[in-house]
Amino acid sequence: MGRVKIGWAEESITPDKKISLVGQFAERISEYVEKPLTCTAMAVECDDDQFIIISCDLGSVSYLMCTMVREAIAKKCPEIDTEKVILNAIHTHTGYGLGGGHRISIDNGGFKGMAELMEQFLKPGQKYVEAVNTKSPDLATMEELRPFFVERASKAAIDAWNSREEAGFANAFDRAAIGMCRRVAYSDDTAQMWGDANTAVFTELEGGNDSGVELMYCFGKDDKLKGIVVNLACPAQCVQHRLFVSPDFWGETKKLLRERFGEDIFMLPLCSAAGDQCPVDLVRWVNPDTDVHDPNLIRNNPPVRKADPSMFDLAGMKKAGKRVANAVFDAWDDGIGELQKEIKFEHHVHNMQLPLRRATLTEYNDAMKAIKDFCAQQEGDINYVDLANLQRYIGIIKRFGIQEKIECIDTEVHIIRMGSIAIATNPFELFLDFGNQIKARAYPEQTFLIQLCCGSEGYLPTEKAERHGHYSAFIGSGQVGHEGGDLLVRETLKDINKLFENDYKVYEYKE
Repeated sequence: MGRVKIGWAEESITPDKKISLVGQFAERISEYVEKPLTCTAMAVECDDDQFIIISCDLGSVSYLMCTMVREAIAKKCPEIDTEKVILNAIHTHTGYGLGGGHRISIDNGGFKGMAELMEQFLKPGQKYVEAVNTKSPDLATMEELRPFFVERASKAAIDAWNSREEAGFANAFDRAAIGMCRRVAYSDDTAQMWGDANTAVFTELEGGNDSGVELMYCFGKDDKLKGIVVNLACPAQCVQHRLFVSPDFWGETKKLLRERFGEDIFMLPLCSAAGDQCPVDLVRWVNPDTDVHDPNLIRNNPPVRKADPSMFDLAGMKKAGKRVANAVFDAWDDGIGELQKEIKFEHHVHNMQLPLRRATLTEYNDAMKAIKDFCAQQEGDINYVDLANLQRYIGIIKRFGIQEKIECIDTEVHIIRMGSIAIATNPFELFLDFGNQIKARAYPEQTFLIQLCCGSEGYLPTEKAERHGHYSAFIGSGQVGHEGGDLLVRETLKDINKLFENDYKVYEYKE
């Protein structure tokens, strides 16, 4: 048992220039800033152990960027154990990307991107045409964004560490209807990401949803509320197609929390297992106000529904942010109970080896033929819509090159005991079923799961999703398949439960 210390800091990671917005097949350039992007750091120390979580308003944070931030911290503050610095992304599609660099060297079979791979298949005179000009001098380059982000994120971590003080926290729980399954299943045993449910062959949404919100209210030595940790199973993807910079619904949530608790309150947003989740109700489809230019979201004359405002618009984003804030307010108003100050605390880093999802020779040959045939039949140039349609085959070709070199993916997982709660991380867009398996079988009273942590290794789909196919379950959608997901669940549960086995309690029913 030890006395817990907690510190907080926040830094803007919004560049002065326009940015290339990541997360869609179409190239998008930001036109303005709806709300600034930030990174928020929470530093915790207890019993000579520690962690710092840096939550970033980005689509992802690669392992390379994580390493660069850790190196910058080590130079300026050697007392921080940088192995226990954790970076995660809220997975917004209205921010910039910091991709490139896996835990181990993967050269993608010699190809760096989809557009580059397509070049070998193009006919003479045929070319790939970008939807917008990404070479403008007004656009922030990766060479500018990487050092900018490293400086800001490392500063947030160091400031949070230096501000730590004797603290207390209370964990709590509430609900918010935010995440819903975004894979629509059909009677022919297939599914589609963002599929149309308004058809007689629609059978079900492939997976479930989790409205639970794991909460932690953190107080300083004067028992004054300092920061709030909010963990839920949904990526920040309401306004994901729009042409502005935004932390999506998390920005609205933070605004409302500061209106209630004061401008100096910190919020640490954490996305739980949500690879197949989104804020959009695909059953009660509501058309966006304007075209989102996404080939996966074409709806022909959909019925007008009485439902949420479209979650592709600002009105829907604000609705989602308000729901999250209301969950925080409800749990607070209901009473959060006694603070935990003297706690059991342990932090382990488990470097797991998870099997690479592999492509067969038949799949490779079929993919090569499909792309060659497409380009041969295409009369004009290739654009982003074509890349979206060919993504399945491009991913197979890339994977076939990778699997010639490696068998397993190095996977950094953090397992933390913080009093009565557990925190567990993974670097994937982990499908909800895996997260639910961990939460249902873990010993602690609450388990905070954080995906897209310390790397970005793509989707990790279930066996059912792999069978159903489509984007997010294609071979090229992620590095690891369902066998690796099963192993991740088993190892994570083993690590968590070992930390709590001496305190594990079961209900005893009395006559």
